[in-house]
Amino acid sequence: MKKAAFCLVLTAYFLFPDSTFAQVNENETGAWYMYFWNTTLKNSRFGFQGDVQYRNWDIMGDLEQLLLRGGVTYEPEKANVKFTLGYGYVLSGEYGDSNSTSEESRIYQEALLPHKLADRFYLTHRFRFEQRWVESQDFRTRFRYNLFLNIPVNQVSLNKGAIYIALYNELFINGQKETGNGNTVEIFDRNRLYTALGYSITDNLKVQAGYMRQSTNTVDKGQLQLSLHHTL
Repeated sequence: MKKAAFCLVLTAYFLFPDSTFAQVNENETGAWYMYFWNTTLKNSRFGFQGDVQYRNWDIMGDLEQLLLRGGVTYEPEKANVKFTLGYGYVLSGEYGDSNSTSEESRIYQEALLPHKLADRFYLTHRFRFEQRWVESQDFRTRFRYNLFLNIPVNQVSLNKGAIYIALYNELFINGQKETGNGNTVEIFDRNRLYTALGYSITDNLKVQAGYMRQSTNTVDKGQLQLSLHHTL
């Protein structure tokens, strides 16, 4: 399909295929504002993690999604992996002047596998499986794989004072094509490619500012991202 300044797509086609059509301007940069946190209970292998994300179709004001997510974590002894069982709530808005919203609840299971290459390459693999209850749709599942890479520039570690490059690529795969009411989606859901500059304010608090390109079968749109990453 030929690219144009405006593409006729269902605003939430990849989330809510039975919604009303709206025009999404692919050339208009959106913005996501995010806070991620995690903590480990004292003298325990259990902990908690979560995030709050406010996503806009534009820089501010046109709600794309409000995402609230949290889960219980577990780190097995003598294994460099963290497991999470969690829940997420998503409120999605339509592009443009419409104030219509749709809701989604999801349960997810996740595995994080960090490792280090040489002195400066901090890699993390994230595998996530989601069970989704999307408004006006049948029950759905989705598989996600994300490869993160952080590269400190001015020092070897990512501790306080580090300036670092943050990169990731995440692939989303739908578990089903049928979504109910005769609607379908593709097995490929989307891909997110991200690059940013980060700074470690303290050993436990980092800030990142970057750009993410999200591509689906119908929309290819850029997002500015500002995020805080907090270990409590």
